[in-house]
Amino acid sequence: MCLLTLAIDQSRRFPLVVAGNRDEFFNRPAARLAWWSPGPGLPDILGGRDLEAGGTWLGLTAEGRMAMVTNVRAPTAPRDAGAPSRGEIVQRWLAGDATTDRFWMRTALSGYNGFNLIAADFQRGDCFYATNQSSHPVRLERGLYGLSNGTLDTPWPKVEVLKDAVREAVGTCETVDALAARLFEALGDRTPADDGELPNTGVSAEWEKVLSSAFIRTPDQTYGTRCSTLVIAERVNKRLVTHVFERTFSATGGMALLRRSLLKDWPPRYAEAPPSHASAQEAVTESTETQEMAQPVRRTRVRTLLKPDPPARRKRATA
Repeated sequence: MCLLTLAIDQSRRFPLVVAGNRDEFFNRPAARLAWWSPGPGLPDILGGRDLEAGGTWLGLTAEGRMAMVTNVRAPTAPRDAGAPSRGEIVQRWLAGDATTDRFWMRTALSGYNGFNLIAADFQRGDCFYATNQSSHPVRLERGLYGLSNGTLDTPWPKVEVLKDAVREAVGTCETVDALAARLFEALGDRTPADDGELPNTGVSAEWEKVLSSAFIRTPDQTYGTRCSTLVIAERVNKRLVTHVFERTFSATGGMALLRRSLLKDWPPRYAEAPPSHASAQEAVTESTETQEMAQPVRRTRVRTLLKPDPPARRKRATA
C-alpha cells in the first residue's frame, strides 16, 4: 500500500473501516482479491497477491488476523536492492500465531527496506503499528489513523484529505454500498498537493508532485495506483458482517474491475474461539454494481473490537 486509513470503533454501524490504495509499476505481476494459501497447513489469506516476490500488501484471515504494509520514502532511508520483499511481512503475520512482541523481534532483524506495518489480531483484541524506523511497536486504541510513506499520521496532504473523507463518510452513510462509493471516490482523487505542502522525501520536486495525490498515474503510464481496497465491517443487530472490496485499474484507464467478498461474524470477538474457516469464507464474485441493502441496526449495548489496555486505563484514571 502507499496510502491508507484505518478507523476502529468510530461508528456504531461500521466499527471497522479500512480504505487504501496500492501504487506500483504496472509491469509487476499481481493477482486480484481472492482466497489463497501461503503454504500447507497455514490459514488461507484473503487479499491480492504479488506474483513476483510473493506476499501481499493487505490481507486478512478467517481466524481474525489482518495486516497492511507501506514502504517508507525518506532521504535518510537507504535502499538495499537485495532486501526481501516487504509484502512477505504481511503474509508472515497472517499465516502465523505469534504475539506482536515475538513477531516484531524476528521481523525487525530480517533486513527489510523501510516499512510501516499495521497488524491486528482481533481474536486477542489487539492492533499495533510498527516501523523499522523505530525500536518498538505501538499499540493502537480506538481511533482514526492515516498512513502513507511517512510514519503513522504524518500530516501529508493526501493523508489528511482521506482521513477527513473517511470521518465524514462513516458518520453520514447509512448503507455499506453508500459508504463504499464515497470511499472509492476519495481514493480516486487525482488532485495534487500545492507546491508549498509537498513533503521532502528524497525525490525530485516533480516526482513529489506526481506522488502527492491519492490516485496516481505517471505521465508515461508505467507507474500508478493499481488497486483500491476497502474493508468495511457492518454491525447488523448483534452480528458483524465484513465486506471486502477491491477495485483494480489498468495503466491505460478504461473500466475498473470490482471484486467483493463477504465474511460473516468477522472480526471475531476477542476472548472467544475464532470462527471456522469454512463458515467465514465466502466465494469472491466480480461485479460493477452494488447488490445488497443493509438491514436496520437495533440499538443495543455493543462491544468494542479492541480489548482495553490495562496500563492505558490506569494512566487515564490517575491523570
